[in-house]
Amino acid sequence: MFSKRVLGNSTCAAPAMLGSRVLGLNGAVGGIEIQSRQAASLKSLKARMRSVENMRKITKAMKMVAAAKLKQDEKRMQTSRPFVQPVQNLFERLPMEDKAGGMHIFGITSDKGLCGGVNTQVAKIARNSLIEEEAKGNPVKMMIVGNKGIAALKRLYGDRIQKSFEEAAKVSWTFAYASIMAEAIAASEPTRLKVCSNKFKSLVSYDTVATHCVTVHEAKTMDRAEFSKAMDVYSFEPSIYEVWDDLHEFYYATVIHGAYLEGAVSEQSSRMSAMENASKNASEMLEKISLIYNRARQAKITTELCEIISGASAV
Repeated sequence: MFSKRVLGNSTCAAPAMLGSRVLGLNGAVGGIEIQSRQAASLKSLKARMRSVENMRKITKAMKMVAAAKLKQDEKRMQTSRPFVQPVQNLFERLPMEDKAGGMHIFGITSDKGLCGGVNTQVAKIARNSLIEEEAKGNPVKMMIVGNKGIAALKRLYGDRIQKSFEEAAKVSWTFAYASIMAEAIAASEPTRLKVCSNKFKSLVSYDTVATHCVTVHEAKTMDRAEFSKAMDVYSFEPSIYEVWDDLHEFYYATVIHGAYLEGAVSEQSSRMSAMENASKNASEMLEKISLIYNRARQAKITTELCEIISGASAV
């Protein structure tokens, strides 16, 4: 009874009707077209699954590499802090005054991407500082470390970039490279100096800061009484006025050295998080594509079974 209601009164017409629905209006030709489309769809889905799986393997490997580099960079950062911090504390005792005059911006970025917004944030804060100073009528010059910072600022502000340092990450970072950059800063004789970099907080967070550095010009134009009051707590041999230029260049180098190591640790921790998120997204995408692939494969098998049944009924 139920079969008659579903298939109609004519049981002989049922196989033909079922075959026409499965094979299409043109019979066997339509069935061949359906099979070819399903085969192409399955093939493309299979290729996409392989590509997503390979992508997941790459992101997992990059996360492991970033974790290994993070330990090394963090160890170097911790080792350098007792060497860098006392010099910075010495110059932080000097009174800070916001005076008009030219500004030099020193931005520290990395040479590689795939690390979240580490480089973008440094470029953004350097760009905002440049726009703010030029709005006040102060000339601005920039020095950039890293390919990513140069690429982000060169198109609009290429005429303000006075000097750039690229491929710094290809060799192991040492204080000698910071000294070379400090010599370049001292040779440019900046009126005011601001260092834009990332400051490491934890494995999941960092701060992008613009640190004001005391320049030789600011120290010379400073009130002598305030200067002596800040420096008299230290003993210098020979006198502070004889070693001041060398000490100031050493101060530039320590600021750059500490900021670069902080930025390197922030870069690797951000890359770990980015690659972990990429691996998670690849896994979710692979699950969705696998579901679509399995459904298409089951539909193909069902279609073939219907064709066999309808062919046997017709015979």
